[in-house]
Amino acid sequence: MLLDPGMNLTLRPMRYPAFYDRFRDAIKNTWTVEEVDLHSDLADLRRMTDAERHLVSRLVAFFATGDTIVANNLVLNLYQHVNSPEGRLYLSRQLFEEAVHVQFYLTLLDTYVPDEKERFEAFAAIDNIPSIKHKADFCFRWIDSVFELQSLETREDRKAFLLNLICFAACIEGLFFYGAFAYVYFLRSRGLLNGLASGTNWVFRDESMHMAFAFDVVDVVRSEEPDLFDEEMAQAVRQMIREAVDAEAQFAEDLLGQGVAGLSTADMRLYLENVADRRLQVLGLEPEYGSKNPLTFMELQDVQELSNFFERRVSAYQVGVSGQVGFDDDF
Repeated sequence: MLLDPGMNLTLRPMRYPAFYDRFRDAIKNTWTVEEVDLHSDLADLRRMTDAERHLVSRLVAFFATGDTIVANNLVLNLYQHVNSPEGRLYLSRQLFEEAVHVQFYLTLLDTYVPDEKERFEAFAAIDNIPSIKHKADFCFRWIDSVFELQSLETREDRKAFLLNLICFAACIEGLFFYGAFAYVYFLRSRGLLNGLASGTNWVFRDESMHMAFAFDVVDVVRSEEPDLFDEEMAQAVRQMIREAVDAEAQFAEDLLGQGVAGLSTADMRLYLENVADRRLQVLGLEPEYGSKNPLTFMELQDVQELSNFFERRVSAYQVGVSGQVGFDDDF
């Protein structure tokens, strides 16, 4: 089974061809940071209000370390326990993509923040910005929960691994980053920071695929070992989701606390609750909040762009993309 201890190296016959398909799809997403032009954003930053610049400052500070935390969990906890060579192919590709994201955010900071001291403070955000530290502590708690496990020998070991995987799929990549993307697309809806939004489109597609692969792994484990996902597990997932929503809502209060016209903390809270409910539904669980998405700019402007991205061939990119991808209305 997928979580059995060991390191299967046999790609034929292939036990989990869907994982290999995910890997091949990810290759089609290849992009480089050099393709993203951020310099057009500098004029926007100069004309933004102090409250808007505070939002951007906090946002890039979170970005500066968020994907590094995800990459660390991939290396330390996930790769060694997914006993599938085709699954590990995808995780290797995901690690590369996380590295590209880190390079993107490094370039973002170098472009937006010319002062070296300010850049250093942004990279140390988990130590000196409480709202970001709160989110980082949430991540580290789940990383640490399986860090000592060298192999998944017992039922409890497997449940701990599943909770870690669900946390990073549903809460970190599926909620923390989706919240961050919403701020980017809010600014773009006002004609601001189009360079940032352009790069975020690429990151968004990568993160959506990371989340989809993780949920694929969860589905396979549940089909092979259905007793693992019991009521105790379901309640643990619900508690995890609630804590993640609260942490991200605290971050929203920090970003928007100075008063950003057109976006309120109440609306962000409702959006986060709506996203959290969609993550629960993917896991076959009933919604926790029942909140509607109040951010119409996500639906009116960005769903069309993102859902159609794969429907046209983009010859300017390193790999032409064709076909279709459904995002399952995750907005």
